[in-house]
Amino acid sequence: MSILKRLLRSRVALRLAAACIAFYIRFVHATSRWQVIGSEHLEAHWQARKPAVVAFWHGRLLMLTVAWRGSSMTMRILISQHRDGELIARSLELFGIGAVRGSSANPKKAGKEKGGRAALRTMVQVLKEGNCIGFTPDGPRGPRMRAGPGVVATARLAKAPILPVAYATRQRKLIRSWDRFHLPMPFTRGVTIWGEPLDVFSDTSESLEAAALRVEQALLAITNEADRLCGHAPLEPAAREQPDA
Repeated sequence: MSILKRLLRSRVALRLAAACIAFYIRFVHATSRWQVIGSEHLEAHWQARKPAVVAFWHGRLLMLTVAWRGSSMTMRILISQHRDGELIARSLELFGIGAVRGSSANPKKAGKEKGGRAALRTMVQVLKEGNCIGFTPDGPRGPRMRAGPGVVATARLAKAPILPVAYATRQRKLIRSWDRFHLPMPFTRGVTIWGEPLDVFSDTSESLEAAALRVEQALLAITNEADRLCGHAPLEPAAREQPDA
């Protein structure tokens, strides 16, 4: 068993690791200069207390924990039930963000995936109660930067808009993981971009796949713009999964 897996089995080690992650996030944020674009889209929901599905790529999760601060609205983020998901969930708690544990990939397979159906019900209930859900449309296993239909299914059932968000930093390390995780360095310059809300529930003739493609394109656009503003070339999405035969 690897050292990481052993650590993730220990509650004490999990708490310590989560505290270290939270410290690093705060340290990077405090030592860097941040520009926020499109904040009016987020603030409109805060002021009206309207629920929304906040969508972001799995590889851009880290600094979005501080992007939400200042709101009196509850935020819960969908996190996988894998061991590393427990570490992420504990880290989020230190920023006042709750977790919904389960899978996000495909609503048609939710009953077959561990916790998928229960997670979908919980997310819809959170939204109907007037709160917000954080969602990684390409999580928990990819393909990278490709939106699955789960984010649209959740928004449609709750009749809530999808609010895309992305960030980038000039100094960074791209981890060689499936999601090319964006790890920002301290003492840098960062950009957070909030996109316009996406209505995926009013047009009942639009398929889940077509709506998911709109979400994907919106997220790619703001992610590429954030990277450009920080001096980086666009990060290519992974090859799209082929539909089941």
